[in-house]
Amino acid sequence: MLKIRLSRQGRKNDPKYRIVVIEAKKPRDSRYIDKLGFYDPTKEPAELKFDKVKIDHWRSRGAAFSKGLYRLIGHRLEETKK
Repeated sequence: MLKIRLSRQGRKNDPKYRIVVIEAKKPRDSRYIDKLGFYDPTKEPAELKFDKVKIDHWRSRGAAFSKGLYRLIGHRLEETKK
């Protein structure tokens, strides 16, 4: 099963995250299938950019959001459908 989730980058006390498609059973920072965007919580306001077309593509192939990522971008995807 595929998941769309965050993969941590950056260094100690300076987290940055990639939004990636990965097998659900793989560890958080292991090799991913596709990069869909990034999230930088250290900036004010937090910076979040993602490719909606790629997300829709992977969602149509059965990939599911992780809970944490859905809290970040789920409502943004719902707004664009309206």
